[in-house]
Amino acid sequence: MSHSEDLLTLRKFVSPLYAFSSEEEWEHFAGTWKPFTAKRKTLLLATGETEKHLYFVTEGVQRAFSLSGEEKDVTLVFTYAPSFSGVVDSFLLQQPSKYYMETLTASRFIRTTYSQVDEMMKLYPSFQSFIIKALSATLSGVLERQIELQCFSAEQKFLTLLKRSPHVLRLIPHKYLASYLGIDATTFSKLLGSVRLTM
Repeated sequence: MSHSEDLLTLRKFVSPLYAFSSEEEWEHFAGTWKPFTAKRKTLLLATGETEKHLYFVTEGVQRAFSLSGEEKDVTLVFTYAPSFSGVVDSFLLQQPSKYYMETLTASRFIRTTYSQVDEMMKLYPSFQSFIIKALSATLSGVLERQIELQCFSAEQKFLTLLKRSPHVLRLIPHKYLASYLGIDATTFSKLLGSVRLTM
């Protein structure tokens, strides 16, 4: 896809949350986004670094993850087209990240910077409503996932993921899906086998 097509996809993605007040506002916003590509298994952000970019994914799959004291790899979230990506808390607070962000596949993005988003909010005060709505939707998803992790059985977590995003089984390596669900790889394989038998 061309850069102009990527921007059109971004506008369609944003439009349910925010109506630009004028074509001038949209043109200003669109002008802050630049193309960016990364190969498979590229580290976009390491813990301790501050997120400088907000990404919009146009191709590929990424994940944010944490390493525990035993160097255990824990997957926190996946992103894929069309969606925003990056370590949001580090980006908005401009503080060092507690997490890593990497590409799982070769990926294409358009991306903007914190200073440009901050400038948009100052120039167009109503733009802040978009940021608030986007953050509210993100927080809602985080809280829902917290309930799933703490209250659901392994089978319930697996079936909820399958119902919400069945396509991820084809996109994302199963070891990362198991980590995301907080279950071991053996249990994930058994659940996957039982679902395939009943499908």
